[in-house]
Parts: sequence; C-alpha cells; structure tokens
Amino acid sequence: QVQLVESGGGLVQAGGSLRLSCVDSGASGEIFRLNTMGWYRQAPGKQRELVARINGGGDTIYEDFLKGRFTASRVNAENTVYLQMNSLKPEDTAVYYCNKWPAPYPYWGQGTQVTVSS
Repeated sequence: QVQLVESGGGLVQAGGSLRLSCVDSGASGEIFRLNTMGWYRQAPGKQRELVARINGGGDTIYEDFLKGRFTASRVNAENTVYLQMNSLKPEDTAVYYCNKWPAPYPYWGQGTQVTVSS
C-alpha cells in the first residue's frame, strides 16, 4: 500500500530555509532503494511541477529555475527523502509532494505547505 507522508513545511520569510522530509512507508527497503524519487510542487492555480529528482544512488537533477537553491538527499535505510530549501522566494510558495519519478504512484500524499512571505 502506497503511503507517502511529507512534512517540514511552514511559513518563512523570503531568504529563509526549510527542510522537507518524505517517508515512503509503503515500499520495501529494496524497492525504495531502486526508485528514483521526485520532489514536486503545486502552487495555487497552477499545475503540479517537478522540482528535483534523486535516484537510489543519490544522484540528483534539479529544474533550472531553482538555480542551486535546493538540495535533495535520501536515506534509503529509512525510506526517506529530503529537500533542503535555501534562499526561499515568495514564488516558491506551494504544496510540496514527493513521489516516484518518472512514473508516480497513482496515490499522492497530503503534501506539506510551504509559504514564503516577502
């Protein structure tokens, strides 16, 4: 059973930092380690978009608009992925989700709200 649980969001001023966590409690350790995991976000009135992805070995790819502000990591032994977000901007305000990439599970977690004030 797919269970993705995101946490760590909150309200922060522009220029601040947050660290998001996501636990995939539905996958076995072996399966999780094989999965590339993505961090996605959905801003109000916009479609969900991919922000970053990280493969089982820890290699990461980021969308160009991040310009090096975010860092994804993972601890396979804990079925957990992280997103360290620095130099946050108001346009980063969104609900952040994790899921597999490129083929997400059909069920998404509740996400974690990130709000950046100017």
